[in-house]
Amino acid sequence: MDTLYLVIPCYNEEEVLPETSSQLRNKIQSLIQKGRISPQSRIVFVNDGSKDKTWEIISKLHEEDKIFQGIKLSRNKGHQNALLCGLMTVKDHCDMTISLDADLQDDINAIDEMVEKYYEGCDVVYGVRSARDTDTFFKKFTAEGFYKVMKMMGADVVFNHADYRLMSRRALDGLQSFKEVNLFLRGVVPMIGYKSDSVYYERKERFAGESKYPLKKMLAFAWEGITSLSTKPIKMISVLGGIIFIVSIIMLIYSIVRHFMGATEIGWTSTIVSIWAIGGLQLLAIGIIGEYIGKVYLETKERPKFIVEKYLSDDDNN
Repeated sequence: MDTLYLVIPCYNEEEVLPETSSQLRNKIQSLIQKGRISPQSRIVFVNDGSKDKTWEIISKLHEEDKIFQGIKLSRNKGHQNALLCGLMTVKDHCDMTISLDADLQDDINAIDEMVEKYYEGCDVVYGVRSARDTDTFFKKFTAEGFYKVMKMMGADVVFNHADYRLMSRRALDGLQSFKEVNLFLRGVVPMIGYKSDSVYYERKERFAGESKYPLKKMLAFAWEGITSLSTKPIKMISVLGGIIFIVSIIMLIYSIVRHFMGATEIGWTSTIVSIWAIGGLQLLAIGIIGEYIGKVYLETKERPKFIVEKYLSDDDNN
């Protein structure tokens, strides 16, 4: 039997942790009783600089039952870095990991099928939403639009998959070889290769607390993913610049022809529109290129993606 570690990033999750811990403990114990995973399997909560009592709850859970472990980051580093921290911290202690959110909107019953696919030889198993019936029209439209835009930009992402996935130790070793600071795991994990598969589930309503991804944060996350995985925005600027250059040549020819026809009056409207169009395009181009330069700047600094302040493990010596 192989060892499974569940890795759950947490940011201000005091309202959901009691119920989440109970459900996950039952799920792990059920799989142990069925002989599908080792009794050494664990549930690891990663505290991403929470401002509420999240870490106190994690510490208490660990004291009461060693099936729970806790990792405390020195400060808030964001969901992706917190998740990576958890995966990299536990990878040498387990044979497979499953990452999921603390609110348990992702159906934990899919864990059973993920484990089965692991034993069938899959190194990565993606949890994919079968439908978005519980989402509002706006949420559904923007979420599905995000995946379509990512595909269009050349990013190899799994449609309707977030960060609910199983990874084998071999896949985690592959993930560790990616050194970029600007991390977008949904796009990086498919680059690892190895055999993969998907399981499908229906997402539930959040039973307590508030979403940690409002619209503003979702848009920032989407932009981070696009600019971290694709250079197409820069290529699009080049294409757009070429199109405008061709249009300018056409307008030059048109102006010469009109000159010889005796119609030389210059239109005020066309002049103003041209100035605004070119000026706006230049600012857009500078902004996008600046975004990439900023990312290069951060990458060259090689700052750590996370710093662990404390790790509550089986031996408590960390």
